[in-house]
Amino acid sequence: MVFFGGIPVFFLEIALGQFMKQGGVATWNIAPLFKGLGLASMVIVFFCNTYYIMVLVWGLYFLAHSFTSSLPWATCGHEWNTINCTTNFSRVCFNQSPSHPNNSSLNISAGCLEPTGLRSSVMEFWERKVLRLSGGLDEVGDISGHMVLCLLATWIIVYFCIWKGVKSAGKVVYFTAVFPYLVLVVLFVHGVSLPGAINGIIYYLKPNWSKLSEAQVWIDAATQIFFSYAIGLGALTALGSYNRFNNNCYQDAFILALINSGTSFFAGFVVFSVLGFMAAEQDVDISNVAESGPGLAFIAYPKAVSLMPLAPLWAVLFFLMLLVLGLDSQFVGVEGFITGIMDMLPPKSFIGSLRREVVVAICCFTCFTIDLSMVTEGGMYVFQLFDYYSASGITLLWQAFWECVVVAWVYGADRFMDDVACMIGYRPLPYMKWCWSYITPVVCMGVFLFHVVNYKRLVYNAVYVYPWWGEALGWFLALSSMLCIPLTVLYKLLHCKGSLMERWQHLTTPIWGRHHLEFLPPENEARLLAKAEENKSTLLYESVI
Repeated sequence: MVFFGGIPVFFLEIALGQFMKQGGVATWNIAPLFKGLGLASMVIVFFCNTYYIMVLVWGLYFLAHSFTSSLPWATCGHEWNTINCTTNFSRVCFNQSPSHPNNSSLNISAGCLEPTGLRSSVMEFWERKVLRLSGGLDEVGDISGHMVLCLLATWIIVYFCIWKGVKSAGKVVYFTAVFPYLVLVVLFVHGVSLPGAINGIIYYLKPNWSKLSEAQVWIDAATQIFFSYAIGLGALTALGSYNRFNNNCYQDAFILALINSGTSFFAGFVVFSVLGFMAAEQDVDISNVAESGPGLAFIAYPKAVSLMPLAPLWAVLFFLMLLVLGLDSQFVGVEGFITGIMDMLPPKSFIGSLRREVVVAICCFTCFTIDLSMVTEGGMYVFQLFDYYSASGITLLWQAFWECVVVAWVYGADRFMDDVACMIGYRPLPYMKWCWSYITPVVCMGVFLFHVVNYKRLVYNAVYVYPWWGEALGWFLALSSMLCIPLTVLYKLLHCKGSLMERWQHLTTPIWGRHHLEFLPPENEARLLAKAEENKSTLLYESVI
């Protein structure tokens, strides 16, 4: 997915933003008929900004509870604990002898505690203290005051980091991008020195090939790469639009992609060395302590940290790193959304005259209001609904598929390669053109259909099955972005005059920006973006810029 999905689309979006000098929506003036791609990316990134911040909220909550001599999730006896709470896992996870094969039919997930009815102290802290988890999506319950404060604090941090645009965010990320690497190295050195770490690393690196027959593995791979690279969110085109026109975005795309995936790969050693230690401490198989999703960050790793010497120190470092990493991702998403909004606002209207700071404040407050539904007792069910449907693999795969089709087949792959050469001074490898034209669309649509054919109902924690109306709400979130593309095409074709071929010809002719004047042929100047009358010197100045 990195080489046939991630890097080609990553480069395409950055180059498109740099070439068109517009945000996520206006950049599709390269093929105005498909401006729905920009609208779809705006919907996806809005949903993503709304629910992703909850990871930061939970991280901040754990971080606040880490500044103690004894970690609260490491012991029982607190107000949120039940009589079934335990911290001694090894006595429950008894050795299973081959003479008792029936033991294998027991549900021994969650640290081998289910058969006896016992619950880990970490799980109880997560579900009963942090989430205050209710019985289902229909049991909303009360709003948690402490979580609202964490939510408010997180949105305030995000606001003041990006309110001035990429200049303010650019200064902040010097710290937020470098600090996690320092923490990762410290955690890695500490992790590999723990007993049992080698078993965790072997478990991490040894593949289980039979998993390739499962649709969810492919969709998870696509979601991980596309989400990690911020593909399909309009954020890359927005950030690319701030580049110099002659910036070597081709080289940048490869460097950034390799650093990104390399960091993920390295982080795996940090995580699984600690999970190997935890499995050895509890005398259980590592598959019983490995979690995915929020469970890894908020159940497995906190549980492992609680078993270490100087546990509060490692907890503070881990959750501070998690918070800083999450803020980086949130900056990109919110910046992409704001840039798209600012490009869409009519310049001569009252709304268009609003300062950027006000628009950012309105967007942050809107997301904050929606987030209040996720700090209730049923909030985790709402969060998973957003996570699974609104900005998941299926929506991102659909988006990436159409982006490649529009650039390669509507605008023209060779034509876009020439545009890139105009910016960076040379043509990229033919590999890029082949990916945009054939490989990436086939891979994206193949995984998309694989997921649809093997679709399973959404389940939380392998126990709670979502009701039909919950799934309907989830599909509404998914389709609200996916349908933007065909509906916009239909609307534009119906409201354009002429024969079908004339409409297609008109609506697929790019609308150029003023900065394209220096290399456009004279006949294309008629399709420049509408702008107020300017004198010759101004046009010449913009052309030079």
